[in-house]
Amino acid sequence: MRIFVVDDSMAMRMLVKRALREAGYGDHTIEEASNGKDALEAIRNSPPDLVLSDWHMPGMNGLELLEELRKANIGVRFGFVTTEGTPEMRQRVKDAGADFLIAKPFTADAIKEAIG
Repeated sequence: MRIFVVDDSMAMRMLVKRALREAGYGDHTIEEASNGKDALEAIRNSPPDLVLSDWHMPGMNGLELLEELRKANIGVRFGFVTTEGTPEMRQRVKDAGADFLIAKPFTADAIKEAIG
């Protein structure tokens, strides 16, 4: 499985990748981008199996990234890893077509449960 991690914080990308390894996904290919625009270009060129994206990023946020992928009919599984965990935000994520939302701070078990 190819997993694409999108977050403007290098430290957070490292934490997500570590949690993925701890959750049993360490032998999978994990790629990353620091913003939605770079992620969109890379995903259009070679769609991964799963995208894990932050919500708040400069340039193009995670919701805009998801909306662009859906407009382009790129049906990649998409989950948010974000501080936005309110019921309203969870509904927005669902309405936009995301598969799940993992609220920060998170654990490897939360990642494993969400990915399934």
